[in-house]
Amino acid sequence: MFNKNIIRFVVLVMFQVLVLNSLSFGGYAYPALYVYFILLLPFQTAGWVLLVSSFFLGLSIDFFTNSLGMNAAASVFMAFSRSGVLNLLRSKREYELSVSPGIKDLGLTWFLTYSFILILIHHTILFSIEAFSFSDILQTVIRIILSSILTLLLAVLAQILFYRQDKVQKSFV
Repeated sequence: MFNKNIIRFVVLVMFQVLVLNSLSFGGYAYPALYVYFILLLPFQTAGWVLLVSSFFLGLSIDFFTNSLGMNAAASVFMAFSRSGVLNLLRSKREYELSVSPGIKDLGLTWFLTYSFILILIHHTILFSIEAFSFSDILQTVIRIILSSILTLLLAVLAQILFYRQDKVQKSFV
């Protein structure tokens, strides 16, 4: 499981930097699929590992985008908030070791709620730090909402694609 998370970390950072950061949505939507790494970390991940890996995830994005720690701060705050969101959305199956936070194990509704709350937290911190004033609050709120929806759509799409891939691989085994 550890190697799978390292591969996911590297692939998401590279995809974010090489593909998603090149897309332009008029400055109103920022697809931050790299947060998918934090969303999919196992439930039993130690708090310090979650925070440190989230910091390095955000710092990696900051390094390639010259954003001076904004992504690192938003990622760490998202990781910090994760346990509270999990407690809020508590499910009976969360305590089984084989269960991971995804559509396959906990269903689409649970994943949508869990992901949207955490992505909204991440984007609120990210764009609030970026704006650093209340003068353009409406534009900041629009960016938070549009970017959160776009990132959520990409996360669900990734879940569906990889869930089907797991299903196909298991049927051949």
